[in-house]
Amino acid sequence: MPSFLVPALADVVAITVVVTIYVRRHQRRDLLLSYIALNMGILTVTAALADASVGASLGLGLFGILSIIRLRSDSITQEEIAYYFIALALGLVAGLHPGTPYLTPTVCVVLVVVMFVADHPALLAKSRRQLVTIDAAIADERELRTELEQRLGADVRHFIVQELDFVRDLTVVDVRFREGVRPCRPSPGRQALAQTPAQSLDALVTRASLRNRSPVAASNGSHATTSPGAPQTSPG
Repeated sequence: MPSFLVPALADVVAITVVVTIYVRRHQRRDLLLSYIALNMGILTVTAALADASVGASLGLGLFGILSIIRLRSDSITQEEIAYYFIALALGLVAGLHPGTPYLTPTVCVVLVVVMFVADHPALLAKSRRQLVTIDAAIADERELRTELEQRLGADVRHFIVQELDFVRDLTVVDVRFREGVRPCRPSPGRQALAQTPAQSLDALVTRASLRNRSPVAASNGSHATTSPGAPQTSPG
């Protein structure tokens, strides 16, 4: 029992730090209970299996089964999958507590440090991945790259065409880009709204003058025309 106490305490501290990092960086509190419950469950089960001398094989089998069930039960992001496997690994290592009692705390510290660094916001801060739908069927890769860079206002590093539909005239692209590098191309509506007040006033005056002239021209035309059968009177 004393040999299990150190790995168990190391696992509790490690999973607490991991879920704190996750919640502060990704703001999903609904997965906090899932990570903690999964870690504690793996820790308990693997500890019992290790004492029954069936340890490593059944522990790894349980690891795989729970991974498949969890990954197929909900749609989660790649970052959440990474934290999920770290929670599994911490519980499995602490439950089996292989080697000396201080091996498990060392492994836990290494895993926590790796997650802290790998998921740090400063690492690839401007790199983004986005699924973009363009209202045009573009088969040429150079033209598509130029179109994406103009629309996103970013430097496109890599893209994969997910769908190219010539019937509906659209292209669906999975884009990896670095934001804030290129100016975004304004749409025609934005260009129209970008007129100066003087230009807008001149346009309104021109429209108003055209509207005022049209009724006068119509009335002059009606006075100038006569029906073919009407008698013409002499000026005297």
